[in-house]
Amino acid sequence: MTFQFNFTIENNLENELTPVGHGVLALDSSKESSVSESKKDRDKKCSTEQFDLPQDHVLEHKPVGNAAPSQDTENSLSAANSSSNLEPCEKHPCMRVAKEHAVPEDFKKVLENKVIERLPGLPHVNVSVVKTVLLRENCPGENIVSQSCSSHSDLITGVYEGGLKIWECTFDLLAYCKKAQVKFAGKKVLDLGCGAGLLGISAFKGGAKEIHFQDYNSMVIDEVTLPNVVANSTLEEEGNDVSEPDVKRCRKSKVAQELCKCRFFSGEWSEFCKLVLSSEEFFEKYDLILTSETIYNPDYYGSLHQTFLRLLDKNGRVLLASKAHYFGVGGGIHLFQKFVEERNVFETRTLEIIEEGLKRHLIEMTFK
Repeated sequence: MTFQFNFTIENNLENELTPVGHGVLALDSSKESSVSESKKDRDKKCSTEQFDLPQDHVLEHKPVGNAAPSQDTENSLSAANSSSNLEPCEKHPCMRVAKEHAVPEDFKKVLENKVIERLPGLPHVNVSVVKTVLLRENCPGENIVSQSCSSHSDLITGVYEGGLKIWECTFDLLAYCKKAQVKFAGKKVLDLGCGAGLLGISAFKGGAKEIHFQDYNSMVIDEVTLPNVVANSTLEEEGNDVSEPDVKRCRKSKVAQELCKCRFFSGEWSEFCKLVLSSEEFFEKYDLILTSETIYNPDYYGSLHQTFLRLLDKNGRVLLASKAHYFGVGGGIHLFQKFVEERNVFETRTLEIIEEGLKRHLIEMTFK
């Protein structure tokens, strides 16, 4: 009885992912939609290069509080950056080399052909228009829009990980941050698996001293994330319609100074870790990592857990939003919490459970 129930839901969700006029995808509001490829197809797309993950570290359970981190935790953090503690992982995401994206000097060019939605909340580009433009232009390189459309899916393992859509748990986490008055001022923040980048933009507007945005696909960063950050910087400066050149130059300079707080990265998580950790002589770890709907695929848990371990400050925290279960992909909040618990590195705490519609969870992760 239970198997038949799950099977029916998955088929219905897949049927909702159908292309409509002008090459725009009609997508459902949940990441249950799936991966339409077989495991054999996915393996063909993955790089044959193996990558390593650190061994699991068995730590004595310690209560969480304001006390200094335990010696075991310090050892675990040190081991995370030690190549001598790496071992092959049986399941891993496809490798995509990480790179940093420069912020263009011409902000107007970033917003060319973009339709900005100015609804209540954070201004952001209309992603449907972005998809339509990219399909018509037949852009070279990462042709994820065409592949997503032809496969009737917005999740293609190792190719496209859903960044051209704002998933509903993002809005849950935004609402929580506002309601709980999460403090961003003076903090270094990472928006991991950022997509549209709304979580990082919220931190940007909240006075964070530095914000990094990361997504699997470079096209997502260039066509959605960067334009959204620029839009949220320049729109605040428009105000009165003053035409004096000196005033305009002053505004442009101010926007540029604000955007200097932001850095943009694409690529797979383990590759992203390597890039940022090697980009500075002394890498200051993140005080806060924000991530939404990144635990839909259990094969990615090892890399995600390792990213938290390597990049989170010992006194930092992760705020994670997820659905209870992702049909057709297999992941979910309970499976991920079990994965974290078995490694005994992080403490997890439920912040909020949203029962409306598909059940969703907000959790906090801190070092034990």
